[in-house]
Amino acid sequence: MLTIEHLTKQYDEKKAVDDLSLHIQRGEIYGFIGHNGAGKTTTLKSIAGILSFEEGTIKIDGTDISKEPLECKKKIAYIPDNPDLYDYMTGAKYLNFIADVFGIPTDTRKEKIEKYAEIFALTDDLASPIASYSHGMKQKLAIISAWLHDPKLIIMDEPFVGLDPKAAHLLKEMMREHCDKGGAIFFSTHVLEVAEKLCDKVAIIKGGKLIKAGTMEQVKGDESLEDVFLELEAEK
Repeated sequence: MLTIEHLTKQYDEKKAVDDLSLHIQRGEIYGFIGHNGAGKTTTLKSIAGILSFEEGTIKIDGTDISKEPLECKKKIAYIPDNPDLYDYMTGAKYLNFIADVFGIPTDTRKEKIEKYAEIFALTDDLASPIASYSHGMKQKLAIISAWLHDPKLIIMDEPFVGLDPKAAHLLKEMMREHCDKGGAIFFSTHVLEVAEKLCDKVAIIKGGKLIKAGTMEQVKGDESLEDVFLELEAEK
């Protein structure tokens, strides 16, 4: 579903991502962990087509993001770490705007908006301007918008930040359901306990370089993911 080969992204003299290669298959929830500034967000933005990069290739379901960006973007959804939505719109107008972008039929969008708004307890707030929403409500709205067009790949940067426990639980259920239907999810998180319980595979990045990747069992062995991460972070 997602193939990253030798990805390198440089800012001035610093390589934010250095020769990164990862493969995410259909049906996989793939966690991406590392300290602040390790290169996680740069990688995710490169996959989403927001950032260009100097070297390497990124393919989504066989399509090259550098050569056919529009076709790739039709297949993905991206949720940034800080949902930057159109505050002057109401929640309903924003979701319909996203539905328009992806050409979702009226009946289908109405059904999905009603379904997910009810799940996240946002139904009564959709008529209000997004400017009046809390951070958690904006995060929920961004999540709903990402699920509207049935993307093959969902990319998320710290998706659990700002969510209350119930909403976080619902998101985890939605992630598993999406992958059980043949989709894939690649997301970054600092909540290592969530990653350990939820992810099929995990990759650890440090200083822009991939230092460990594989199934959860391969990466952590008999230790906790937190212990393994801290040990790897301590190594020079």
